[in-house]
Amino acid sequence: MSDAEGDPSRPLLGQAPFALFWCSRVLSTVAFQIQAVAVGWTIYALTDSAFALGLVGLAQFLPMVALTLVVGQVADRYDRRRVAAICQAIEALTATTLTIGTLGGWLDRDGILALLVVVGAARAFEGPTMAALVPGLVPRSALQRATAWSASANQTAQIVGPAIGGLLYAAGATAAFATAAAMFLLAALCASLIRIVAATRPREPVTLASIFSGIVFIRLRPVLLGVISLDLFAVLLGGATALLPIYARDILGTGPWGLGLLRAAPAVGALAMSVVLGRNPMERRVGPTLFAAVITFGLATVLFGLSTDLRLSLAALALLGAADVVSVVIRFALVQLQTPDEMRGRVSAVNYLFVGTSNQLGEFESGLTAALFGAVPAVLIGGIGTVLVALAWMRLFPQLRRIHSLDG
Repeated sequence: MSDAEGDPSRPLLGQAPFALFWCSRVLSTVAFQIQAVAVGWTIYALTDSAFALGLVGLAQFLPMVALTLVVGQVADRYDRRRVAAICQAIEALTATTLTIGTLGGWLDRDGILALLVVVGAARAFEGPTMAALVPGLVPRSALQRATAWSASANQTAQIVGPAIGGLLYAAGATAAFATAAAMFLLAALCASLIRIVAATRPREPVTLASIFSGIVFIRLRPVLLGVISLDLFAVLLGGATALLPIYARDILGTGPWGLGLLRAAPAVGALAMSVVLGRNPMERRVGPTLFAAVITFGLATVLFGLSTDLRLSLAALALLGAADVVSVVIRFALVQLQTPDEMRGRVSAVNYLFVGTSNQLGEFESGLTAALFGAVPAVLIGGIGTVLVALAWMRLFPQLRRIHSLDG
């Protein structure tokens, strides 16, 4: 019997399928964050180039774009637990290669970027598949709480991961990459151990209509199109995290430990907010709350861009993270509640393309803008642009602004 059919009053982390999912996500995200800190510092040490930091995001963005339509078909046709476990195993293999390459001293900038392309391809499958898996683990009435706890898993990992990554990098990049490899393997093990009654989904023939059906589904629903595209532009313009190595070393005067703190700060705020939302689900004024969160995200980005004090920078990033998780919970719950199970893989894949890949594209945009205008102007442009997009979307998608509850 699936826990999705069980008692909705049971604690979510007391239910084995959801607990294993939560652990898998924490381990995978911690590993990714450790690897991201090590890669960012290594690339900047090798090149001393803001543009090279932007290439790190681009290397992971391109395979996600190329594979989006394939990802949706795979997530809707095959066992989602197995797909997630395979992706995490591939990520473990790339982290192992980074370990061996740095230990042997033969890994250069181009080699690292090539491995990140593989990571981007694996995460292109992992993200939408894990998202589509959640509604099958819990009752429908518990989905908002599950979304908040899932977000807390991500944010917990983003607190622990960068801090561990910074400490491990002090002992050498090899230690950081090896730890990431081990944690990716543990994540794959947890995903493979999830036991639920898998839904029987009809395998319709693969046609152009079925391949593009996720895009058509979203386009015909203004609420989904509005919420996904709003998050896309907010994350795209607010990609200041790519510039954290520059802020840590050149503006705030810290080392790898400071970079770890800066990368963890958004997750501290996000974790606090996700715990609040997990205990107190949003029940009204969802649309206005979404726009308020995105505007707060943009203003916090501006505050971070202007700061030259480490404590103020950490506070601004924590506020940014808290606002972001409100947006994430609303978007995820709306998308999952308004999408039938047989379409969730394809819709989640398009959603991940719009939102997940915008993190990497946002990093590239920030790196390119910083190379042209400097790090501080790049962050300010992104923060102000985010606020302007939120104001524009309030007029373009009035249906989204008027949403009262997460059921639409």
